[in-house]
Amino acid sequence: MLKLYGYYRSSAAYRVRIVLNLKGLAYEQVFVHLRRGGGEQFRPDYVKLNPQALVPTLDDDGVVLTQSLAIINYLEETRPEPRLVPADPAARARVRALALAVACDIHPLNNLRVLQYLKDELDIDEDARNRWYRHWVELGLGAMEQMVAGHPATGRFCHGDSPGIADACLVPQLANARRFGCDVGVCPTLVEIDRACADLPAFRAAAPQNQPDAE
Repeated sequence: MLKLYGYYRSSAAYRVRIVLNLKGLAYEQVFVHLRRGGGEQFRPDYVKLNPQALVPTLDDDGVVLTQSLAIINYLEETRPEPRLVPADPAARARVRALALAVACDIHPLNNLRVLQYLKDELDIDEDARNRWYRHWVELGLGAMEQMVAGHPATGRFCHGDSPGIADACLVPQLANARRFGCDVGVCPTLVEIDRACADLPAFRAAAPQNQPDAE
């Protein structure tokens, strides 16, 4: 069985849970608490598994994979149904660009370890850290809004009327944005897509509050 190492609030692990659920794949969850005891991701046994000391990690019967989008692409290639990336090269590039806008441009600037560095090493207070968070998230989501709003390929979801990897990346990012008080008014089209995703059991089951390790 697939084994997913993650943390309920990790948006990267959240993405992978959504994809696993959309594909109807059974998986065992192994919980890695990112705050308890200085961070369980730094335990030697976990660092041996994932040298970056990040979640998620996926173990597919001994094939150990890290980085959420690499995991998602692996699942798409090894369990291709239902398809979450378009077959057409141009459409596929568009969907991947949307996913990467979250995974490479928005999320890394606001990852837990970045926020902790701002606090512990640069002595930046909570209000300033939250302003940092909101600035980069709102800037990124505003750009994504321009990528989807009015685009002929945008449908009920980021691309067409079936959910895909772009939606799997978008939904966790919007959840985090709301948690930190970001102005999601900058992205009304994305908010509508998020609502459509919320109607699907695969997305609801993957939500942080529905995980066994949720606090």
